[in-house]
This record gives sequence, structure tokens and C-alpha cells, in this order.
Amino acid sequence: MEPVRTCVGCRARAPRSSLLRVVARNGELIPDEPPVLPGRGAWVHDTDACVDAAIRRRVFGRALRVAGTLNPQLLTARTDTRPAKRLNGYGHKVNGSK
Repeated sequence: MEPVRTCVGCRARAPRSSLLRVVARNGELIPDEPPVLPGRGAWVHDTDACVDAAIRRRVFGRALRVAGTLNPQLLTARTDTRPAKRLNGYGHKVNGSK
């Protein structure tokens, strides 16, 4: 059984493999893909709507337990240039797609 995490953007629970882990490094939000960086992470759906909602509500600072503001530039730039997920006819990711 796959672990379940909660998206900080929409607060929906989802399997860990369908979410993006985000960590804070030197005051910046960094997408952790694949999730291997040490430290506390926040999980968010890899969609513009969830990422924008999380940034707008300033939840990354609370979820990551970081005082002060975090720069979302690397996170928002990544979501603008990411390739589309390939899905099969049943809505599941095709092998090798992220």
C-alpha cells in the first residue's frame, strides 16, 4: 500500500507518487524531484492551481516550519516549463512519465 500525503494547496489527500515534494533551502522553495533531499518537506499537486493556492495562502512557511518569507521563483519557474503528463485511456500515468 502506497503512503498517502496531503496537498498543502488544496488540502486533498493523495498517493505520494502523485504529489511533488518541496523543500526550503537558503530561503528558496526547491522542488525535490525525486524526493531525496534531507529535511522537512511539503507536498503539493504538480498543478498550477495547487502551487498558486499554496503560495497565495503562504502555507509553505508553516508546513516547512520556516520563519520569514520564502522565494517561490524556482518552484513557479519549474511549473511553467514542465512537460505534460502522458496518460493512458484510463487516466493513469504511462510508464516513464512524471
